[in-house]
Amino acid sequence: MHDATPNPRRVHITEVGPRDGLQNETVLLSTLEKAELVRALVAAGVREFELTSFVSPRAVPALADAAELVAELKDIEGVHFSALVPNLRGAERALEVGVDSVVLFVSASESHNAKNVNCSVNESLQSFERVAGLLEGSGIELRGAIATSFGCPFEGDIDVASVGRIARHFVELGAAHVSLGDTTGMATPPLVTERILHLREVSPSLSPTLHFHNTRGIGLANVMQGLALGVDRYESSIGGLGGCPFAPGASGNIASEDLVYLLEEMGIETGIDLEGMIDAARIATRLMGHPLPAQVSKAGPRLSLSDCSAVATAKG
Repeated sequence: MHDATPNPRRVHITEVGPRDGLQNETVLLSTLEKAELVRALVAAGVREFELTSFVSPRAVPALADAAELVAELKDIEGVHFSALVPNLRGAERALEVGVDSVVLFVSASESHNAKNVNCSVNESLQSFERVAGLLEGSGIELRGAIATSFGCPFEGDIDVASVGRIARHFVELGAAHVSLGDTTGMATPPLVTERILHLREVSPSLSPTLHFHNTRGIGLANVMQGLALGVDRYESSIGGLGGCPFAPGASGNIASEDLVYLLEEMGIETGIDLEGMIDAARIATRLMGHPLPAQVSKAGPRLSLSDCSAVATAKG
């Protein structure tokens, strides 16, 4: 039996609400509305964002203002802005506006990759080599993301070796961080264990990031399993916004404020203020015009107290 790995003392959270959170919403926010939300998150202590994606505006209209949003937030210092890019053209656009890192993404599933970027997995991986060459010497960091890492809505189970093969390819391209995406909420604690242990075997230098959706209600249970394995990098979305427009049943990401609350109650540092995150979630709710699935922004922290005298007393 393996000795238990102690939980990390500090966890690094990447806020993906402005990108993953908005791409599947019918409400299209303006650039200034997105900037308002990002600035509220920065005020709460968030220091890393997956800000947008340089994909076809026809495919994802919600992110058509990628360049404008980056420009609008140029005055913010001490914050890392990354952008998702599917190919060389997307990387060229990201390079032009000057993000801090680009995230190359591919699915572990052939079917989902065909739906998502209209090419095979190997075609995606081959195109990434040109992107890595473009970024060389630019000062822009290269990162990777593997969608459907825990299962595919079209193919079912995904072989862990497929995930490991793609992760190794990213490492060979120079990526220090690779995110395992739970695109339709198919991750379970045993699958988290299997994938993290496999990555440690095949790519020991890799720092994995876990990106869970709460589609089936166990997103934070999967975080707990990741913590038990010593994983200290997670992606989440304010209010629980999010989903993939090219995968059926892809409901929201784990909520950032719920994640911060969990970690805070476990004594794990994040550098993020929970009350500030709740304020940001209220802004997100107002901008979207409908309730969001997060819990903590509705209930408040554990010790949020009510005025006893204002509550009716039972009679009988």
